[in-house]
Amino acid sequence: MLMQLFDSLGQGEYSLYYRMFFSFFIALVFSLACGSFAIKKLQLMHFGQVVRNDGPESHFSKNGTPTMGGILIILAITLGVLLCGDLSNVYLWIILFTLISHALIGFADDYLKVVRKNPKGLIPRWKYFWQSVCAITIGIALYMVAKDASETSIVFPFISDYFDLGPLFIVFVYFVIVGSSNAVNLTDGLDGLAIICTMLVGGALGLIALLTSDVTIANNLNIPYLAHAKEVGVVATAIAGSALGFLWFNCFPAKVFMGDVGSLALGALLGIMAVVIRQEILLFIMGGIFVLETISVILQVGSYKLRKKRIFLMAPIHHHFEKLGWPEPRVCIRFCIITAILVSLGLLTLLCR
Repeated sequence: MLMQLFDSLGQGEYSLYYRMFFSFFIALVFSLACGSFAIKKLQLMHFGQVVRNDGPESHFSKNGTPTMGGILIILAITLGVLLCGDLSNVYLWIILFTLISHALIGFADDYLKVVRKNPKGLIPRWKYFWQSVCAITIGIALYMVAKDASETSIVFPFISDYFDLGPLFIVFVYFVIVGSSNAVNLTDGLDGLAIICTMLVGGALGLIALLTSDVTIANNLNIPYLAHAKEVGVVATAIAGSALGFLWFNCFPAKVFMGDVGSLALGALLGIMAVVIRQEILLFIMGGIFVLETISVILQVGSYKLRKKRIFLMAPIHHHFEKLGWPEPRVCIRFCIITAILVSLGLLTLLCR
Protein backbone atom coordinates (compact mmCIF):
# COMPACT_ATOMS: atom_id res chain seq x y z
CA MET A 1 0.00 0.00 0.00
CA LEU A 2 2.73 2.47 0.99
CA MET A 3 4.87 1.50 -2.01
CA GLN A 4 1.92 2.34 -4.29
CA LEU A 5 1.57 5.69 -2.54
CA PHE A 6 5.27 6.45 -3.01
CA ASP A 7 5.07 5.42 -6.68
CA SER A 8 2.12 7.77 -7.18
CA LEU A 9 4.09 10.64 -5.62
CA GLY A 10 7.03 10.20 -7.94
CA GLN A 11 8.50 7.87 -10.54
CA GLY A 12 11.89 6.17 -10.49
CA GLU A 13 14.45 7.83 -8.28
CA TYR A 14 11.88 10.36 -7.06
CA SER A 15 9.91 7.53 -5.45
CA LEU A 16 13.14 6.52 -3.67
CA TYR A 17 13.64 10.03 -2.35
CA TYR A 18 10.10 10.09 -0.96
CA ARG A 19 10.70 6.74 0.71
CA MET A 20 13.93 7.99 2.23
CA PHE A 21 12.25 11.09 3.58
CA PHE A 22 9.37 9.18 5.14
CA SER A 23 11.78 6.58 6.55
CA PHE A 24 13.61 9.40 8.31
CA PHE A 25 10.38 11.06 9.46
CA ILE A 26 8.79 7.86 10.79
CA ALA A 27 11.93 6.84 12.72
CA LEU A 28 12.34 10.35 14.14
CA VAL A 29 8.73 10.74 15.26
CA PHE A 30 8.66 7.23 16.75
CA SER A 31 11.85 7.89 18.75
CA LEU A 32 10.69 11.26 20.04
CA ALA A 33 7.15 10.11 20.78
CA CYS A 34 8.15 6.92 22.60
CA GLY A 35 11.34 8.13 24.26
CA SER A 36 9.88 9.42 27.50
CA PHE A 37 7.61 6.40 27.83
CA ALA A 38 10.55 4.03 27.24
CA ILE A 39 12.67 5.80 29.86
CA LYS A 40 9.91 5.60 32.47
CA LYS A 41 9.35 1.93 31.66
CA LEU A 42 13.06 1.16 32.04
CA GLN A 43 13.11 3.01 35.36
CA LEU A 44 10.12 1.05 36.66
CA MET A 45 11.83 -2.19 35.64
CA HIS A 46 15.03 -1.03 37.40
CA PHE A 47 17.10 -1.39 34.23
CA GLY A 48 19.82 0.93 35.49
CA GLN A 49 23.41 1.26 34.33
CA VAL A 50 26.15 -0.04 36.65
CA VAL A 51 29.16 2.28 36.49
CA ARG A 52 32.72 0.93 36.85
CA ASN A 53 34.40 1.87 40.12
CA ASP A 54 37.71 2.53 38.34
CA GLY A 55 36.20 4.88 35.77
CA PRO A 56 36.25 8.69 35.65
CA GLU A 57 34.73 10.22 38.78
CA SER A 58 32.34 12.29 36.68
CA HIS A 59 30.61 9.04 35.65
CA PHE A 60 29.70 7.98 39.18
CA SER A 61 26.58 10.15 39.07
CA LYS A 62 25.38 8.10 36.09
CA ASN A 63 24.96 5.00 38.19
CA GLY A 64 21.35 3.83 37.87
CA THR A 65 20.63 5.78 34.67
CA PRO A 66 18.23 3.68 32.54
CA THR A 67 20.00 1.57 29.95
CA MET A 68 18.89 -0.73 27.10
CA GLY A 69 17.45 2.33 25.36
CA GLY A 70 18.86 0.86 22.17
CA ILE A 71 15.61 -1.10 21.92
CA LEU A 72 13.98 2.20 20.97
CA ILE A 73 16.55 2.77 18.22
CA ILE A 74 16.14 -0.75 16.81
CA LEU A 75 12.35 -0.47 16.76
CA ALA A 76 12.47 2.95 15.08
CA ILE A 77 14.86 1.78 12.36
CA THR A 78 12.93 -1.44 11.77
CA LEU A 79 9.61 0.42 11.54
CA GLY A 80 10.98 2.99 9.11
CA VAL A 81 12.55 0.33 6.89
CA LEU A 82 9.54 -2.00 6.87
CA LEU A 83 7.13 0.80 6.01
CA CYS A 84 9.28 2.57 3.43
CA GLY A 85 11.69 -0.04 2.07
CA ASP A 86 11.23 -2.22 -0.99
CA LEU A 87 10.47 -5.53 0.71
CA SER A 88 11.07 -7.44 -2.53
CA ASN A 89 14.77 -6.57 -2.20
CA VAL A 90 16.49 -9.55 -0.56
CA TYR A 91 19.37 -7.37 0.63
CA LEU A 92 16.95 -5.36 2.75
CA TRP A 93 15.97 -8.53 4.63
CA ILE A 94 19.62 -9.46 5.13
CA ILE A 95 20.23 -6.00 6.57
CA LEU A 96 17.26 -6.35 8.93
CA PHE A 97 18.44 -9.80 9.98
CA THR A 98 21.85 -8.33 10.79
CA LEU A 99 20.30 -5.56 12.87
CA ILE A 100 17.86 -7.72 14.84
CA SER A 101 20.19 -10.70 15.40
CA HIS A 102 22.91 -8.51 16.92
CA ALA A 103 20.32 -6.62 18.93
CA LEU A 104 19.30 -9.93 20.49
CA ILE A 105 22.92 -10.70 21.37
CA GLY A 106 23.25 -7.28 22.95
CA PHE A 107 19.97 -7.72 24.78
CA ALA A 108 21.19 -10.97 26.31
CA ASP A 109 24.36 -9.23 27.48
CA ASP A 110 22.44 -6.28 28.96
CA TYR A 111 19.88 -8.56 30.58
CA LEU A 112 22.53 -10.53 32.43
CA LYS A 113 24.24 -7.32 33.60
CA VAL A 114 21.15 -5.36 34.60
CA VAL A 115 18.55 -7.94 35.63
CA ARG A 116 20.69 -10.85 36.78
CA LYS A 117 23.24 -8.45 38.31
CA ASN A 118 26.12 -10.25 36.60
CA PRO A 119 28.71 -7.48 36.00
CA LYS A 120 30.46 -9.50 33.29
CA GLY A 121 27.25 -10.00 31.32
CA LEU A 122 27.36 -12.50 28.50
CA ILE A 123 30.60 -14.49 28.67
CA PRO A 124 32.89 -13.05 25.94
CA ARG A 125 33.41 -16.38 24.20
CA TRP A 126 29.66 -16.87 23.93
CA LYS A 127 29.17 -13.33 22.70
CA TYR A 128 31.79 -13.82 19.98
CA PHE A 129 30.38 -17.26 19.18
CA TRP A 130 26.90 -15.90 18.43
CA GLN A 131 28.33 -12.89 16.63
CA SER A 132 30.38 -15.29 14.50
CA VAL A 133 27.37 -17.51 13.78
CA CYS A 134 25.37 -14.49 12.64
CA ALA A 135 28.22 -12.98 10.61
CA ILE A 136 29.05 -16.23 8.82
CA THR A 137 25.36 -16.80 8.07
CA ILE A 138 25.15 -13.30 6.60
CA GLY A 139 28.31 -13.84 4.56
CA ILE A 140 26.98 -17.10 3.10
CA ALA A 141 23.62 -15.49 2.30
CA LEU A 142 25.29 -12.57 0.50
CA TYR A 143 27.57 -14.90 -1.42
CA MET A 144 24.64 -17.04 -2.54
CA VAL A 145 22.54 -14.11 -3.80
CA ALA A 146 25.48 -12.40 -5.54
CA LYS A 147 24.89 -12.19 -9.28
CA ASP A 148 28.41 -11.37 -10.45
CA ALA A 149 31.95 -10.64 -9.29
CA SER A 150 31.17 -6.97 -8.62
CA GLU A 151 29.12 -8.06 -5.62
CA THR A 152 31.90 -10.15 -4.07
CA SER A 153 34.88 -7.92 -4.86
CA ILE A 154 36.91 -5.67 -2.61
CA VAL A 155 37.16 -2.03 -3.63
CA PHE A 156 40.10 0.16 -2.59
CA PRO A 157 40.18 3.97 -2.51
CA PHE A 158 42.13 5.64 -5.33
CA ILE A 159 42.08 2.38 -7.37
CA SER A 160 39.57 1.83 -10.16
CA ASP A 161 40.07 -1.95 -10.42
CA TYR A 162 38.08 -4.43 -8.31
CA PHE A 163 39.49 -7.62 -6.82
CA ASP A 164 37.13 -10.57 -6.68
CA LEU A 165 37.41 -12.41 -3.36
CA GLY A 166 35.51 -15.52 -4.41
CA PRO A 167 34.62 -17.76 -1.43
CA LEU A 168 36.95 -15.66 0.75
CA PHE A 169 34.22 -13.04 0.54
CA ILE A 170 32.40 -14.92 3.34
CA VAL A 171 35.43 -14.63 5.63
CA PHE A 172 35.83 -10.98 4.72
CA VAL A 173 32.19 -10.25 5.59
CA TYR A 174 32.70 -12.03 8.92
CA PHE A 175 35.56 -9.76 9.95
CA VAL A 176 33.78 -6.59 8.77
CA ILE A 177 30.56 -7.26 10.67
CA VAL A 178 32.11 -8.64 13.86
CA GLY A 179 34.74 -5.92 13.86
CA SER A 180 32.35 -3.02 13.30
CA SER A 181 29.86 -4.39 15.84
CA ASN A 182 32.44 -4.57 18.61
CA ALA A 183 34.04 -1.26 17.60
CA VAL A 184 30.82 0.71 18.06
CA ASN A 185 30.20 -1.19 21.30
CA LEU A 186 33.58 0.00 22.66
CA THR A 187 32.88 3.57 21.52
CA ASP A 188 29.63 3.71 23.46
CA GLY A 189 30.94 5.22 26.69
CA LEU A 190 30.12 8.93 26.53
CA ASP A 191 26.77 10.66 26.28
CA GLY A 192 25.90 11.02 22.61
CA LEU A 193 29.25 9.86 21.22
CA ALA A 194 28.37 6.51 19.66
CA ILE A 195 25.00 7.63 18.27
CA ILE A 196 26.35 10.79 16.62
CA CYS A 197 29.30 8.97 15.04
CA THR A 198 26.95 6.23 13.84
CA MET A 199 24.62 8.80 12.31
CA LEU A 200 27.47 10.55 10.47
CA VAL A 201 29.00 7.35 9.09
CA GLY A 202 25.59 5.82 8.30
CA GLY A 203 24.53 8.96 6.46
CA ALA A 204 27.68 8.86 4.34
CA LEU A 205 27.10 5.19 3.49
CA GLY A 206 23.54 6.08 2.47
CA LEU A 207 24.83 8.79 0.14
CA ILE A 208 27.32 6.37 -1.42
CA ALA A 209 24.47 3.87 -1.86
CA LEU A 210 22.60 6.40 -3.98
CA LEU A 211 25.70 7.00 -6.09
CA THR A 212 26.50 3.33 -6.63
CA SER A 213 22.88 2.49 -7.56
CA ASP A 214 22.96 4.98 -10.44
CA VAL A 215 24.69 3.40 -13.42
CA THR A 216 25.89 6.70 -14.92
CA ILE A 217 27.31 8.08 -11.69
CA ALA A 218 28.83 4.73 -10.71
CA ASN A 219 30.65 4.47 -14.04
CA ASN A 220 31.89 8.05 -13.81
CA LEU A 221 33.24 7.45 -10.31
CA ASN A 222 34.67 4.01 -11.17
CA ILE A 223 32.75 2.32 -8.37
CA PRO A 224 30.69 -0.87 -8.76
CA TYR A 225 27.19 -0.34 -10.12
CA LEU A 226 24.83 -2.09 -7.73
CA ALA A 227 21.15 -1.49 -8.47
CA HIS A 228 20.02 -3.20 -5.27
CA ALA A 229 22.11 -0.86 -3.12
CA LYS A 230 19.58 1.97 -3.28
CA GLU A 231 17.65 0.46 -0.37
CA VAL A 232 20.66 1.19 1.83
CA GLY A 233 19.63 4.82 1.41
CA VAL A 234 16.29 4.06 3.08
CA VAL A 235 18.14 2.33 5.93
CA ALA A 236 20.51 5.29 6.30
CA THR A 237 17.69 7.81 6.66
CA ALA A 238 15.98 5.55 9.21
CA ILE A 239 19.24 5.51 11.18
CA ALA A 240 19.43 9.30 11.00
CA GLY A 241 15.85 9.73 12.19
CA SER A 242 16.15 7.26 15.05
CA ALA A 243 19.56 8.69 16.03
CA LEU A 244 18.28 12.26 16.25
CA GLY A 245 15.27 11.13 18.25
CA PHE A 246 17.41 9.10 20.64
CA LEU A 247 19.97 11.88 20.92
CA TRP A 248 17.24 14.12 22.32
CA PHE A 249 17.35 11.93 25.43
CA ASN A 250 20.96 10.73 25.20
CA CYS A 251 22.73 14.10 24.94
CA PHE A 252 24.75 15.23 27.97
CA PRO A 253 23.65 14.63 30.65
CA ALA A 254 22.02 11.48 29.30
CA LYS A 255 18.62 10.39 30.54
CA VAL A 256 19.07 6.97 28.95
CA PHE A 257 21.89 4.83 27.51
CA MET A 258 21.59 2.60 24.47
CA GLY A 259 23.34 -0.39 26.07
CA ASP A 260 24.82 -3.31 24.18
CA VAL A 261 21.44 -3.99 22.57
CA GLY A 262 21.92 -0.74 20.67
CA SER A 263 25.68 -0.51 20.17
CA LEU A 264 26.26 -4.08 18.96
CA ALA A 265 23.31 -3.83 16.55
CA LEU A 266 24.26 -0.40 15.17
CA GLY A 267 27.87 -1.48 14.65
CA ALA A 268 26.77 -4.59 12.75
CA LEU A 269 24.33 -2.45 10.77
CA LEU A 270 27.12 -0.12 9.60
CA GLY A 271 29.16 -3.19 8.67
CA ILE A 272 26.44 -4.81 6.54
CA MET A 273 25.63 -1.48 4.86
CA ALA A 274 29.28 -1.11 3.84
CA VAL A 275 29.35 -4.71 2.60
CA VAL A 276 26.20 -4.32 0.49
CA ILE A 277 27.58 -1.22 -1.27
CA ARG A 278 31.11 -2.76 -1.44
CA GLN A 279 32.80 0.05 0.52
CA GLU A 280 34.26 -1.71 3.53
CA ILE A 281 37.58 0.14 3.25
CA LEU A 282 35.75 3.47 3.30
CA LEU A 283 33.94 2.32 6.44
CA PHE A 284 37.36 1.77 8.01
CA ILE A 285 38.37 5.33 7.05
CA MET A 286 35.13 7.13 7.92
CA GLY A 287 34.74 5.16 11.13
CA GLY A 288 38.24 6.07 12.25
CA ILE A 289 37.08 6.89 15.76
CA PHE A 290 35.59 3.40 16.07
CA VAL A 291 38.90 1.98 14.87
CA LEU A 292 40.89 4.15 17.29
CA GLU A 293 38.75 3.09 20.24
CA THR A 294 39.22 -0.58 19.33
CA ILE A 295 42.98 -0.29 18.85
CA SER A 296 43.34 1.51 22.18
CA VAL A 297 41.70 -1.42 23.97
CA ILE A 298 43.82 -3.98 22.12
CA LEU A 299 47.02 -2.10 22.94
CA GLN A 300 46.02 -1.58 26.56
CA VAL A 301 45.16 -5.23 27.16
CA GLY A 302 48.19 -6.48 25.24
CA SER A 303 50.58 -4.16 27.05
CA TYR A 304 49.23 -5.09 30.46
CA LYS A 305 49.42 -8.82 29.77
CA LEU A 306 52.94 -8.65 28.35
CA ARG A 307 54.54 -5.90 30.43
CA LYS A 308 52.15 -5.41 33.36
CA LYS A 309 52.05 -1.75 32.32
CA ARG A 310 49.26 0.35 30.84
CA ILE A 311 49.73 2.60 27.82
CA PHE A 312 46.68 4.76 28.51
CA LEU A 313 45.29 6.02 31.80
CA MET A 314 42.16 4.08 30.88
CA ALA A 315 40.77 2.37 27.80
CA PRO A 316 38.85 2.85 25.55
CA ILE A 317 40.72 6.00 24.70
CA HIS A 318 37.84 8.43 25.31
CA HIS A 319 38.22 7.61 29.02
CA HIS A 320 41.94 8.37 28.78
CA PHE A 321 41.17 11.97 27.85
CA GLU A 322 38.62 12.19 30.67
CA LYS A 323 41.31 11.02 33.09
CA LEU A 324 43.51 13.83 31.73
CA GLY A 325 40.85 16.27 32.87
CA TRP A 326 38.88 16.87 29.69
CA PRO A 327 35.15 17.38 30.39
CA GLU A 328 32.98 14.67 28.85
CA PRO A 329 31.20 17.03 26.39
CA ARG A 330 34.57 18.26 25.07
CA VAL A 331 35.77 14.71 24.39
CA CYS A 332 32.48 13.84 22.72
CA ILE A 333 32.32 16.94 20.50
CA ARG A 334 35.95 16.67 19.41
CA PHE A 335 35.61 12.99 18.57
CA CYS A 336 32.47 13.79 16.56
CA ILE A 337 34.31 16.58 14.73
CA ILE A 338 37.07 14.12 13.86
CA THR A 339 34.43 11.70 12.56
CA ALA A 340 32.89 14.45 10.41
CA ILE A 341 36.34 15.20 8.96
CA LEU A 342 37.03 11.52 8.27
CA VAL A 343 33.61 11.11 6.64
CA SER A 344 34.38 14.08 4.38
CA LEU A 345 37.76 12.60 3.45
CA GLY A 346 36.16 9.24 2.76
CA LEU A 347 33.63 10.80 0.42
CA LEU A 348 36.41 12.79 -1.24
CA THR A 349 38.23 9.58 -2.18
CA LEU A 350 35.33 8.75 -4.52
CA LEU A 351 36.48 11.60 -6.75
CA CYS A 352 40.09 10.38 -6.83
CA ARG A 353 40.05 7.06 -8.70
